[in-house]
Amino acid sequence: MPEPTKKDETENESAPPPPEQKAPQEGGNEKGKDVVIREMTSSSDEDDTSVSTPPADGMSKAAERKDSVWSLGEGAPEESEKRDDAQRSTLFIEKPQSGTVSVGGNITFIAKVEAKDLLRKPNVKWFKGKWMDLASKAGKHLQLKESFERHTKIHTFEMQIIKAKENYAGNYRCEVSYKDKFDSCSFDLEVTESSQAAPSIDIRSAFKRREVKQQEEEPEVDVWDLLKNANPSEYEKIAFQYGITDLRGMLKRLKRMRREVKKSAAFAKGLDPAYQVDKGGKVRFMVELADPTVELKWYKNGQEIRPSAKYIFEHKGNQRILFINNCTMTDDARYYVTAGDEKCSTELFVRDPPILVTKGLEDTSSYVGERVELSCEVSEDDANVKWFRNGVELSNDPKSRYRIKVEGKKHTLVIEEAAKNDTATYSVMTTGGQSEAKLSVDLRPLKISLALEDQTVRLGQEIHLKCEISENVEGKWYKNGQLIEASDRVKLYHKGRIHRFVIPVSAVDDEGEYMFVPDAYNINIPCKVHIVDPPKLHLDGLGENNTVTVVAGNKLRLEIPITGEPPPKVFWSRGDKMVTDSGRIRAESYPDSSCLVIDAAERDDSGPFRITLKNEAGEDTALINIKVVDVPDPPQAPNVTEVGEDWCIMTWEPPANDGGSPILGYFIERKKKQSSRWMRLNFELCKETTFEPKKMIEGVAYEVRVFAVNAIGMSKPSMPSKSFVPLAVTSPPTLLAVDSVTDTSVTMKWRPPDQIGAAGLDGYVVEYCFEGTDEWIVANPELTDKTKFTINGLPTGSKILVRVKAVNAAGESEPKYHPQPILVKEVIEPPKIRLPRHLKQTYTRRVGETVNLVIPFQGKPRAKVSWEKNGAPIDKNDINIRNTEQDTIIFIRKAERGHSGEYDMKVEVENLVDKATIDIQIVDRPGPPEVVTIEDVWGENVNLSWKPPKDDGNAAITGYTIQKADKKSMEWFTVIEHYHRTSATINELVIGNEYYFRVFAENMCGLSEDATMTKESALIAKDGKVYKYPVYDDFDFSERPLFTQPLVNTFAVAGYNATLNCSVRGNPKPKITWMKNKVLIMNDPRYRMFSNQGVCTLEIRKPSPYDGGTYTCRAVNELGEAEVDCKLEVRGGLSFFKLLMDGVPPHIIDSYMREVQGDKTEGK
Repeated sequence: MPEPTKKDETENESAPPPPEQKAPQEGGNEKGKDVVIREMTSSSDEDDTSVSTPPADGMSKAAERKDSVWSLGEGAPEESEKRDDAQRSTLFIEKPQSGTVSVGGNITFIAKVEAKDLLRKPNVKWFKGKWMDLASKAGKHLQLKESFERHTKIHTFEMQIIKAKENYAGNYRCEVSYKDKFDSCSFDLEVTESSQAAPSIDIRSAFKRREVKQQEEEPEVDVWDLLKNANPSEYEKIAFQYGITDLRGMLKRLKRMRREVKKSAAFAKGLDPAYQVDKGGKVRFMVELADPTVELKWYKNGQEIRPSAKYIFEHKGNQRILFINNCTMTDDARYYVTAGDEKCSTELFVRDPPILVTKGLEDTSSYVGERVELSCEVSEDDANVKWFRNGVELSNDPKSRYRIKVEGKKHTLVIEEAAKNDTATYSVMTTGGQSEAKLSVDLRPLKISLALEDQTVRLGQEIHLKCEISENVEGKWYKNGQLIEASDRVKLYHKGRIHRFVIPVSAVDDEGEYMFVPDAYNINIPCKVHIVDPPKLHLDGLGENNTVTVVAGNKLRLEIPITGEPPPKVFWSRGDKMVTDSGRIRAESYPDSSCLVIDAAERDDSGPFRITLKNEAGEDTALINIKVVDVPDPPQAPNVTEVGEDWCIMTWEPPANDGGSPILGYFIERKKKQSSRWMRLNFELCKETTFEPKKMIEGVAYEVRVFAVNAIGMSKPSMPSKSFVPLAVTSPPTLLAVDSVTDTSVTMKWRPPDQIGAAGLDGYVVEYCFEGTDEWIVANPELTDKTKFTINGLPTGSKILVRVKAVNAAGESEPKYHPQPILVKEVIEPPKIRLPRHLKQTYTRRVGETVNLVIPFQGKPRAKVSWEKNGAPIDKNDINIRNTEQDTIIFIRKAERGHSGEYDMKVEVENLVDKATIDIQIVDRPGPPEVVTIEDVWGENVNLSWKPPKDDGNAAITGYTIQKADKKSMEWFTVIEHYHRTSATINELVIGNEYYFRVFAENMCGLSEDATMTKESALIAKDGKVYKYPVYDDFDFSERPLFTQPLVNTFAVAGYNATLNCSVRGNPKPKITWMKNKVLIMNDPRYRMFSNQGVCTLEIRKPSPYDGGTYTCRAVNELGEAEVDCKLEVRGGLSFFKLLMDGVPPHIIDSYMREVQGDKTEGK
């Protein structure tokens, strides 16, 4: 079972109180003495110092078994109730329940949290007692699991205890938190002894002599006095010595008991401050009441105690007694009894029996390097045992030399490789006894099996010293009396009894006297090492063939490193001539190098120089080649071989003299001819003698030049090239298409190139070839500047391919090809009028405005267009008509009302005809209303009536404007505007005044120019008379459905949404339904229907040719119904798009689609 974590830090007063600990117990001898528990003095009550607790098995038993209400306070219910419950919320849907398990058995506690309102997984912690987090204790005996059910959205958390032990019993707590939400639940675990057969008794073991040093019986000890007077650093030692496993909790609880001592009116005699009982024993609580009739209740950790076999209640007069039988660690808690409103409390401490040492330690002797084991046996399995060396406690740290092994009741201290300083007195201590023994570690006598030998080593070779001694001990190496440490250069090896000293590469300084000294022995093993080194030249820094290059005019200082012992003599020579130590060419000598110096190098200085070294060990010589180099000569002027839009291609020849060093590459510069500023074109050397300058301005003259570069530097620039001007051909013409085809000619049209450039555009060349041949024929021997050209003289029925090129000063552009062969045969295209959408309704204009209508149509060949107005030919002197091959224009400079009417347009191609009708309405302001009459005058009111005007201006009357004027001033003031009826009542007239009235008519063009005035005036009499209210019948607004705007025949493109619109009125509001080919449209996702303020809309999502047909809108109310329909034609789809992308003219595509549609109709 996991143990509580040891804490060493000191808590201040603001920190939460430490968890309660169990009462101290004394285990100084085999029987164990009870410890007298008393109240702490005031000084100990004031001490809040945190006490370090040993990691014993019984440490977290008593004080940890508390309900959740005790988890944050000092332990008293009054203080725990101060917790802010507002921070807690119900997160558990299933809480872990208390349980019982036998020793060695398994038990699982389950908690469930609903994740319905949680965005992420909640944080769940398991605790034993108040403070021990079990997450870090998971292992062989404790496992924590969690899972999530996606369907029910429930998190399940499990804590499983495996092979339970008695000290696992106690109070546990599960806490769950999510953001600002928190919930907690406490539960108890009771571990009962398993019913197993009594162990067999070994009679012989009773006669074995056990050298166990037990503590002598001591008088009863007051632990509290010891703790009060001891230094806080000794608390842990005292707690272990007297069996206190919960020291912090004991101090806290006793401190709380001292604060609660007060006189009571209900209790003549209260409970003692604390009680102590051994595990499995019986305890008796007794209080004496002042009034025996008062109701008495007993509580444990805030929960009421009910009578049972474990809890027995007894009454004796005024005495009330509670017996607790078979006490376990779960009974270690706070108890209190209430009498009315008063309460008396106490603490019960349940302690474990002391741990005894049944087999003590034995004195042991050993040699250095051997394994040492000190063993003892105790009375309990896995008991808490402490080891000491000369009175200092030993820890079981993995980094420690000491390893503590526990096997049931046997405890062993292991020292893998004993050392001399391990000689000491070792002791073991338990809560019920201790034992000690002496360990003696000595050295074995040392013998030299293999001594070191003197060595002579050549410089750079390995130095290897080896010796062997009789014992496996460490040692130290010395050179000339100085200690040698291992490093990257010096390797020290020790394997068993053999010691080796290795220097892989020897140096001159490694010569000397070496010595090995074993540790702990007064013995040394000496030897001598002598280093020998012949002369040597180090030419690693020179180039290939020992060549040294110097730039002409520079100073050469060539330093050659040399080695040798003793230092060698140096000789320089050139041919048969020795180099002296003075002059322009001289030699300089140094202890570890020799230097050749040449001042102001010349080309004649090139050649081999010999260097020779000599000393007693031998000689060394080498040839060094000196090479004097310079920058190359400039190249010849480059030639420009080809020119483009913003580029050119230039070439040049390498320079005649490379300066003694190979040419590495070239730099190129350019400038405008009229400028003196050269610009570098390449920042990386050009390896070739060809280069392509780019990003030049078309039409501007340029010059270029070249620099040669070798390892020494860059040459002078070459002479500039001849000037040149970048020019480029245009891009190909665009949008090449067939304009028209006859039996002997084809007319092509195209658009100018996208990019023309500075050279401009001179014209176009049109070429064609017959299908199946590769011979292209020029159709226009001379350039044409038009974007339309007719190829004549073609045989009827042949197929030709056509291409067009743009030509300018730079040449011909890339050709633009027509994608498909063209059939030389005139095609009859049926006439089709493409009436604009706004002309499908009445076209309205005001008098005096201009009418200019363009109506496109299609039809070939030679479509004939004719116009009629109201069935009669149009007077061309009054209305201008202009016809082209693709459209017709009707133009009226100043429209008059007489121009209103229906205009019929007819397009004829041979025997095929297409017609269209345009309704043109020319409107003007209306005339004045007819007679305005004063119907009645009463009080301050006048009732007027009038008749609509005879001339409505060719537009509906939208309202009337009424004005009044006093007879005296005759100044007119508007009374009512935009009035729709032909009668009105004028109110709030001034009594005694006499008024005239006039009325204007109004339509979409505005008010009538004149107004109709009443012939008579209306006098507002001062004496009022009784007004007789006229009787009006309620106006009937009921109306059967009527479409005010019909549906219009529509063309749609396949794949693009299409809409059909109409407007309807009626009262009650009619119900709108849509039909396709007289079939009701219902629940079809391809259609959406809208109706807003009488405007009805049907939206067809991404129609296909199959969506074409007759669509009907039906409006129905209780007075009747009305219908309106239209035709929808869907064009396009894959075939239409493919033909369009292949360059087929739209009129030919339309004719083809009509034929396909006709074939489908005949097939049906």
